[in-house]
Order: sequence, then C-alpha cells, then structure tokens
Amino acid sequence: MKEITILSGKGGTGKTSITAALSSIAVEAVFCDNDVDAADLHLILQPEMREQYIFEGAWVASIDADKCDGCGICQSNCRFNAIHFLHGQYEINPYQCEGCRLCERTCPNGAITSTRSRNNEWYISDTRFGPMVHAHMGPGEENSGKLVTLIRNKARELARDKQASYILNDGPPGIGCSAIASVSGTDQVLLVIEPTLSGLHDLQRLVKLVNSFRVPMAALINKHDLNLEVTKQVEIFLENKQIPLLARIPFDDTVVMAMIEGKSVIEFAPDSTITKQLREVWRQITKEESLTYGKSFIHHN
Repeated sequence: MKEITILSGKGGTGKTSITAALSSIAVEAVFCDNDVDAADLHLILQPEMREQYIFEGAWVASIDADKCDGCGICQSNCRFNAIHFLHGQYEINPYQCEGCRLCERTCPNGAITSTRSRNNEWYISDTRFGPMVHAHMGPGEENSGKLVTLIRNKARELARDKQASYILNDGPPGIGCSAIASVSGTDQVLLVIEPTLSGLHDLQRLVKLVNSFRVPMAALINKHDLNLEVTKQVEIFLENKQIPLLARIPFDDTVVMAMIEGKSVIEFAPDSTITKQLREVWRQITKEESLTYGKSFIHHN
C-alpha cells in the first residue's frame, strides 16, 4: 500500500482538481481530504456519508458569574489578554483564549471551568471511486494538525481492511500544522505549482518542509502557459532541487466546466490532452522507481 499526498505551496493552484482527477484514475484506493480548514474535495467526489463523529478541539474556559467574587486574579495571570471586565463582571473572550487553563487553576473560588470545543466533525463516506475520509472544522477552531492525523490514521485502517493499493491525500496549501501533519509518514508527495512569483516563493518553502521529512516528491506545473517566464524559473528551481517534473498542464476551461458539472476532468473529457497528461502523471507516481529521494528526473513534455 502506497500513500500519496498532493500539496501546493499556496491556495488556488488547482490542487483539488488534480486530486479529483487522479481519484478517478486510481483503482483500489482510499481517499482522504487533509485540507480540513477548507475542505472542498467533496464538491467533486460527492461522498455519501455513512459515519459521522465529533472531533474535540481546543480547551475553552468560561466563568461562572455566581461563583466569581471579582478578585481579578484570573485576568492578571492571563498572558493572552483573553479575560475582560465587562458589564460589571469578568468574561473570557473565546477567540483570544488559548486553552492553557491557567485561569482555572488560579481561581480561588473554582469559578472557572474549561471544556473541549465540539465544533468539529469528521466522516467516513462512500464515493463513486471508493471510500473517503474527510472532516469539517468550525470557524476559528484549532488543532487542525491533530484532526489531519486522526483522519489519515482512519484512512489507513480502511485501506488495510480493504487491502487497498493506494491512499490518496488531498493536502492543505501552505506549510502550517495541517501541512506538516499531511507530510509526516506519507510515502510520496506530488507538488502542484502555479506559475506566479508568489507560487514560486511558497513552493520554495514547501520543498524545504517536505525535504525535512525526507519524503520523495515530484511536481507538475498547472496552467503553465499563463506565465511562461515564471514557469521557466520554476523549472530551474525543480531541476536544481532534483525534483522530477512530470507535466506542464496548460490552462483549459474544460477543467472549470468539469467542476461545474461536479465531475473530474477525466470523467468530463476522457479524450482531452489534459486527461492524457494526468494519466501519465498517475503512471509515473505509481512507479516504484520513479521517485527515489534525491534523484534527478526531468521530463521535457
């Protein structure tokens, strides 16, 4: 069983469209949407939910006004400036509270209690391509990295039970906690790159992160013809870093039309040039010898 994670240095690169397309090629696979802060793979895979669970997030403190005598010890000890004296009593701003629970421990009257946020959910679903594990985090919620680890572990359980050949992860953009949790322990990373200067800058940071985990990676440049000059800079960067470039995919409104129809581009336009390119990308990333860490491997297609 091989676990492949698709990442981008920034949002808006078309990463989820690429993931959905590869999902429709993969056989005997389990799919996992690691972008728990802004999940959207479900818009194309259209999962039918069969199991739903609560994910307990960060600790949030609250003050019982009937027990509070207004001593202010909690406020003076709060390093996050989350406790305010309003309307004649102390209150905790849940958006500033970091859940350290120090106020709960220092309150002499036992007026402060903490509870775990239950504003996050994760799901096991069926799609037309295979099982899918995905999640939803509430606005302002924390611990996205822990939630990614949880759903990845569940995807692995499903894959083992079904003797699946692949786990395909739609990773989050950037290099935050959820991206770190997506890279850790995966077998391969496929980088989806947008040819813009900000895309190149964020790619450099992401490559540094993936290299720190010594995970083999390959790349494709999406909408490469939108800026040929930056595309060339991206190619030079990848070659210097010995990262295989598997495809240069042109801008094509067929992808947008497929999304509107709720389909992958593979389903929507099975004979298109993009479909042929993505089938070749899938063939390359599922070849054992193609992504050895540190090897130079550049396609000029």
